[in-house]
Amino acid sequence: MSTHDLTPPPGVVVIFSDIWCSFAHVTVHRLHKARRDLGLEDRVSFDHRAFPLELLNKAPSPRTGTDSEVGRTASLEPEAGWQLWQDKDWLYPSSTLLALEAVQAAKEQGFAASEALDLGLRKAFWAQSRSIANYHVILDVAESTGVVDVKALAEALDDGRARKLLSEQASISATETVNCSPHLFLPDGSDHANPGIEVSWAGDYGVGWPVITKDEPEVVAELLKRSAA
Repeated sequence: MSTHDLTPPPGVVVIFSDIWCSFAHVTVHRLHKARRDLGLEDRVSFDHRAFPLELLNKAPSPRTGTDSEVGRTASLEPEAGWQLWQDKDWLYPSSTLLALEAVQAAKEQGFAASEALDLGLRKAFWAQSRSIANYHVILDVAESTGVVDVKALAEALDDGRARKLLSEQASISATETVNCSPHLFLPDGSDHANPGIEVSWAGDYGVGWPVITKDEPEVVAELLKRSAA
């Protein structure tokens, strides 16, 4: 039995994920949309935590993997924003660690700031082919949110104050407590890995493609209702 208790207080949903996980992009988009549609923006916050795939897999996430996911995964939520990588090959991000650290650092400014930065970075990668491993790209995305104090975020990244949080979350992600990206933890003590979606793979990752065997988008809205303060 794991000793990690990830149960958040009422009104908070803990989300373990990586930014270059396509299924997390789907779920995070659904969470924001459902929260808005249900009028719960003042009653539910998202506490983003890192599930750093490159540390867990001991290798960067290959471009062939993300490219192979776009066609199938994008069809689940086209409005989330998608495209195959369009910029120069050498600009494809080899890491999301600094971006994940930035989301943690933004929490100093409140959940709204970290939520906006997280969503902005996902769209920057998946929909705009921006190199989110780059310090200046991250700050530019932060500025575009209109919510994040960019100077404060830069100071936090410069002194590395959120790096320990990232390391702690990576350690938790490596245990049996967190199964995948995305994995949600609710105030009622329940947890939900890749909520509403079941997937298998045809061929190896980066060679084959995902096969969606079940998709129930309404699940996310029900989880938000259960989490509302």
